[in-house]
Amino acid sequence: MMAAKSTKNISRRRFIRTSATAAFGISMIPYISRGSLAVENPMKRVFGRTGFEVTTLGLGGQASIQWTPSDVDPVAIILKAHKLGVNYYDTSNVYGPSQMNYGKAFRKLDMVPGLPGYRERARRNIFLTSKTHLRYAKGGDNVEGVRSGTNGPDGSKTLDDVRRSLSQMFGDGKGNYPKGAYLDMVLIHSLSTWQELDAVYEGLDNPDPDAERIGALAALRDVRDGTNLTGLNPKEERLIRHIGFSGHYDAALMMAMIQRDKYELLDGMLVAINANDKLNFNMQNNVIPVAAAKNMGVIAMKVFADGAMYTKPATWSNKPEHVVRTVGSASLPSTPLVQYSLTTPGIHTAIIGIGHISDEHRDCQLTQNLASAQVEPDSLSASDREKIEKMANVVKNGETNYFQMNHKPLSAPREVALQQQIEGSTRKAVLTWQTAYAGASPLDRYEIWRDGEKVGQMPFRPQTTMEPFVYEDVVEDNAAHSYIMKSVDKHGESASSEAVTMQAV
Repeated sequence: MMAAKSTKNISRRRFIRTSATAAFGISMIPYISRGSLAVENPMKRVFGRTGFEVTTLGLGGQASIQWTPSDVDPVAIILKAHKLGVNYYDTSNVYGPSQMNYGKAFRKLDMVPGLPGYRERARRNIFLTSKTHLRYAKGGDNVEGVRSGTNGPDGSKTLDDVRRSLSQMFGDGKGNYPKGAYLDMVLIHSLSTWQELDAVYEGLDNPDPDAERIGALAALRDVRDGTNLTGLNPKEERLIRHIGFSGHYDAALMMAMIQRDKYELLDGMLVAINANDKLNFNMQNNVIPVAAAKNMGVIAMKVFADGAMYTKPATWSNKPEHVVRTVGSASLPSTPLVQYSLTTPGIHTAIIGIGHISDEHRDCQLTQNLASAQVEPDSLSASDREKIEKMANVVKNGETNYFQMNHKPLSAPREVALQQQIEGSTRKAVLTWQTAYAGASPLDRYEIWRDGEKVGQMPFRPQTTMEPFVYEDVVEDNAAHSYIMKSVDKHGESASSEAVTMQAV
């Protein structure tokens, strides 16, 4: 049995590798031919510490589910995704009618608690995520640098969005929802400023119902655990299973979001990752490894750069005309782009908004994307990924990722500091620093240099907390010494910190 299973896995890997490699040489057709493209048992990956097995393709809540063209039925897209076995579903409180469209589909699928024929097991077998773009659960109006948004009523706060999601997908759409309705996860949507980071954490350490301001995380913890520490969950409801966040702009900010999470509240992260990632301040060598080190479930988005890899302008979508309704292009097949995101280490699933479905497989984005997503995490070699990057880098001169911060090179270790310790006859320089940021190549190590000579090094590891890295250098004299720290990447490129001095004694 074990041998047969191993052979099957090897055969599948070879098939996927062959398909991807073939794609690099195909320039005249926008799809990869896979016979009927039927996927009987979609691949799944364990979604971090949630333990849930998610399909490698998830359904995004935008495209035709939000910006619906007049001749498209968004409910049919959701129903087809479910029929094909997709089990991860994404939406948000700023996606217009998206949640209502899911609600219509869930009624057809008998997934609404309290209604006749409710299929509880079917509901348990999907992972449903919504988002809130409201940073405060209480107060916080007009705080500088804090952007909040919702399609709900003016004055809404974080838990209003949670209840709105439940009402629109499982209730009457007017604020009511049935007992037993829940969301598998709520993401704090699109963190973009450091003030927003402070806002969502406000009140988490010392929740006080009388506080003027309470951030989103403290309130989400209450409705996850069935507590009322904030005073905002008086019925002590348990409305969500997991908490996470999303971002597509600043990798450093997203890293800090994870590092500040000393209670390990964050089980999931939705992150932009596509083949033009390295042309920007990239996610794959910065925040994604941090999330992976914390065993978070990680969802890829912007696989096609929000459609900018194809027919859509490199700008925010806001109308049906922006929905991409074709499969790939003659010069850039869609399969390699899907596989690039899904073979980025740390990624578990990729949400892709579907603009068009069809009974004709060649024209059906959903069928094509699901077939493309049948890829093992390590199926593409480094050279395969580089070929895909070269294909994508020429699209719009590489300026597809309008939502992502501009490129940053490898940085030096940050906030380098030195303390001198003398214990008896032993004199030590205790160096501390915060993580460096990677450029296009992953970080490899930190080097410690004293007076122009290398005296030590530490292998790179993702920084998962706010606690700095520490290195102790024993000095055998009483003279002054100058230290610098270097970050070194896998290609041998380095960046040096400013010098710090150890005083003579």
